[in-house]
Amino acid sequence: MKLGEKQTLVMVKQVEFGIYLAEHMEDDTRVLLPAKQVPENISLGDEIEVFLYKDSKDRLIATTNEPLILLGQTAVLKVLEVGEIGAFLDWGLEKDLFLPYKEMTRKAEEGDEFLVTLYIDKSQRLCASMRNLYALLSQDSPYQKGDTVTGRIYEFSGNFGTFAAVDDKYSAMIPSFEDVSHLKVGDVVTAKVSNVKPDGKLDLTLREKAHIQMDSDAESVMKVIEEYGGVLPFNDKASPEVIKQEMHMSKNAFKRAVGRLYKERKIEITDTNIRKV
Repeated sequence: MKLGEKQTLVMVKQVEFGIYLAEHMEDDTRVLLPAKQVPENISLGDEIEVFLYKDSKDRLIATTNEPLILLGQTAVLKVLEVGEIGAFLDWGLEKDLFLPYKEMTRKAEEGDEFLVTLYIDKSQRLCASMRNLYALLSQDSPYQKGDTVTGRIYEFSGNFGTFAAVDDKYSAMIPSFEDVSHLKVGDVVTAKVSNVKPDGKLDLTLREKAHIQMDSDAESVMKVIEEYGGVLPFNDKASPEVIKQEMHMSKNAFKRAVGRLYKERKIEITDTNIRKV
């Protein structure tokens, strides 16, 4: 019998509080299907599809209810309650699904919706995890470059970028040079597909078309210059790392914005800084 999976078992015994199921009539390993879920007119030897999990007393139990997630899958589940050692999620069954603190990528709050996977812990109990989702997402999305999509943030990586699940199931990433400081795990964003990689993974951008984005970037650069008292202590030859840290944009985007401000005669550029005119 497979914990966390749907499977077809046969009825081997009927009792007042339900029926016992097994893989075969002669099997000694049996699992209870509670009476309230027993179909009408079922007889010994009949097959029935069930999902196996553990009840509040850690006993293996069967259900005909449809769980929102199976072992090894991903799904978006809602946080019902947050306790001292973790959170409890709604997964469509009588018993809530436990999400341990060590499996969270950010602190959960009641009402949050997170993309999670289902796994079996060391105590042979089903639990949820917000980690290690990357390999479980699909790479065969129907989207092309330029398409507008909706993605859910599930991980931040300083080296690679921000990982998102488009439609909660397709693998995608926002590059590291884009400003995601306003985002957190669980947020849903609207983005454009900037590239479809050979393996099917999607690159996303939160930025507008260049001519629209340039106006916004120029405003952002001017705001930072003003925060520095009118003199930015570096120019457009600064390293990409400095520009990303201070401006939350790529070096190319920064140079375009500075060029726009220079043409509008709002700034002057020296060998060491940028000054507001």
